[in-house]
Amino acid sequence: MNLNQITIPSLDLSRSIPFYQKLGLNLIVEALPRYARFQCPEGHATFSIHLVDCLPQGTGVQIYFEMDDLDKKVDSLIAEGINFDEMPNDKSWLWREARLKDLDGNGLILYHAGKNRLDPPWKIKQD
Repeated sequence: MNLNQITIPSLDLSRSIPFYQKLGLNLIVEALPRYARFQCPEGHATFSIHLVDCLPQGTGVQIYFEMDDLDKKVDSLIAEGINFDEMPNDKSWLWREARLKDLDGNGLILYHAGKNRLDPPWKIKQD
């Protein structure tokens, strides 16, 4: 099994598409006004947004995008007018994260975990 596609809700794809392009995703399907799909710049995963009448309540969606050059990417996004809720910082779970919200309030975490994503010191040992 391989997780390779995530879809999130949006109230206005014509606003959401440029936002995700600024983050570095490559638009591969544009079926306005209802749907858009992007390919991540590394690997084969895709990410899509679809039109909804109302957004989920509460904490809602949180999407993690991993990158090696986190601090540099955050600086370039700030220069492009993207606002962050939390600047890059080291977490106790050994990831470096920066947090922001997209235009619909979906939570985005840009992070770098390196080997600790799949092999943290507390990983369950497999026999």
